[in-house]
Order: sequence, then structure tokens, then C-alpha cells
Amino acid sequence: MAPVTATADTMTRQEWADEVRRLAKERDAVILAHNYQRPEIQDVAHHTGDSLALSRLAASVDASTIVFCGVHFMAETAKILAPEKTVLLPDPNAGCSLADTITAEDVRAWKAEHPGAAVVAYVNTTAAVKAETDICCTSSNAADVIRSIPEDQEILFLPDQFLGAHVKRVTGRENIHVWMGECHVHAGIDGHTLRERVASEPDAEVYVHPECGCATSALYLVGSGAVPEDRVKVLSTGGMLTAAENTTADKVLIATETGMLHQLRNANSTTAFEAVNPRAECHYMKMIDADKLLDSLRFGTTEITVGADTAERARRSVERMVAIGSPSRGGE
Repeated sequence: MAPVTATADTMTRQEWADEVRRLAKERDAVILAHNYQRPEIQDVAHHTGDSLALSRLAASVDASTIVFCGVHFMAETAKILAPEKTVLLPDPNAGCSLADTITAEDVRAWKAEHPGAAVVAYVNTTAAVKAETDICCTSSNAADVIRSIPEDQEILFLPDQFLGAHVKRVTGRENIHVWMGECHVHAGIDGHTLRERVASEPDAEVYVHPECGCATSALYLVGSGAVPEDRVKVLSTGGMLTAAENTTADKVLIATETGMLHQLRNANSTTAFEAVNPRAECHYMKMIDADKLLDSLRFGTTEITVGADTAERARRSVERMVAIGSPSRGGE
């Protein structure tokens, strides 16, 4: 057994992984890791996925402690769904630029401008924002969430403008108002970059996350005939994983945060998966490293709490999200 003072640098990768799993068992903890985490964190986790899948797991696992290797709003969501469990976030500074684009006060003001509207929040929001909404969604069930709302009822969709635009396209709903927020990483994967990569790789398939700034460009390339329709897919990360398992393409270009490449390459070793923009890396998602995970398991850092009133109101919104759509490995 490694001494408590051992660090990841003093262990082999296997020794570190064994110690992480030993400590998790000792603490009665389950480790959940988002698809955008560092490869070593994904590999040692008990479950790797994204927001919809991990939200479902948080609500159902037997362990008394959840160690969430992701960002702050994800750990909050786990606490909302499993209030009786201890939820740990190995680095409390792991935030989200998209979640930061809207506050609870913003939502209240927006609702006042549109009385009677249904408020749909992407899961990438704080607990305080979720508490002001009617239902949450992820990119894999956003269209189903929208379709669950009466057609004549206005919808306020927040906070991601690109996912909102995508949902308007696929549902055909015109009475959706979209908050102009964005993830700085996905927004940076723009149409110009996508067009250049597609032109340089004429035989590659293309998987595009709907949060990306290039999602509209991807659909334009298909509509104009510049790229065959069967080569371009707008998918949640869970959808990308399923598509990767089934593709026979020699190469697939991926438009999302680069951490997703690890899961795709593990799923299919015969296809080359490359990032549309190799600089599309979320520094928040990479803040949890090997030593921070060890410290979280050893010392209980850092526990995430949500106020009772906020949690109760947010829980209704999140539970409605979890109930819609079939279970999948991927939500965002």
C-alpha cells in the first residue's frame, strides 16, 4: 500500500490507479468522470460519461460518497439529485464559462418579460439558475424536452445560443427565445475552421457538437452539397460515442472539446479520430489531475453543498430532465 504522503509523481500509473481505487473503496465512494477530463482520470473512474448519464448515476448509485471529476455545476447537480450523499469536487475552482453567462437574477428578469413562458435550462447552469426554471435538458434530450411543452406555449431557452439555435431547427418551433450565452471552447470551433478541415480531408466523416459555433456551418455544407449528408452528423458526446463504435470510416473529424477523443479512440481503434480544432481544450475540465483526485479521496476535499430551498426547486427541474428520453451514455 502506498504511504499517505505518496504523490502521483512517485507512483507508477498502475500504483496510482490501485491506490485511487483502494481509497474509493475505503471511503465508500464512486468516482464519476466527465468525457472531457484528463485521460488518466477517465480511465480510473468507475463511470465515465456526460451530464445526462452521470446525473442518472448520481441519483441511483449505492455509494455514500460521490467524487465528481468534472466542473462545479455537475457536482451541484449530483448533490441536488442525491442530497443524502456526500459530493466531492477535487478542485473547487473548476468552473464553466457557459454557466457563468447567466444568473438567477437574469432568469427572473427574463421571465418577467415573458409571463407564462416555459423556461428550459441546459444542464450547464448553476443550481441557483436551475431553481428558476421549469425543466433542464442536455443536448441529447433537448429536442424531446421542447416537444414535451405545448406547441402554443412560449419557451425561454438558456443559456447556450448554439444549442438553442439547433433545437429550433430540429423541432421547427418558432416561439423559442434563446439566451445569447456560449461556451468559450465550443464557440472557438468556428465555421471557418470547420470548412478548412473538411476541405483538407475530403473523405473524412465529421461529428459536430451542437454547442459549437460551427454547427450552422456544418449544416450549410450539407445543404449546399459541398459535403455529402451522410458524412456530417450533429451529435451529443454520447451520440458521438455510439457513432464511433459503428463507423467504418478511415478518419473522423471531431468538433468538440478535445478530451472526447480519448473515449472515441478507445471505442474504435481502426478509425483515426482528430480534432477539428486541436486547441479546443477547456482548462476548467483539465484542472482535476492525479494528485487532486488522491487528495479528494484522502481528505474529503472539496465537499459541495446546495441550500435546501434552492436544491428543492432545482431538483424538480433536473428530475423532469432525467425522466425524459431514453437512458444513454451521453447527454451533452
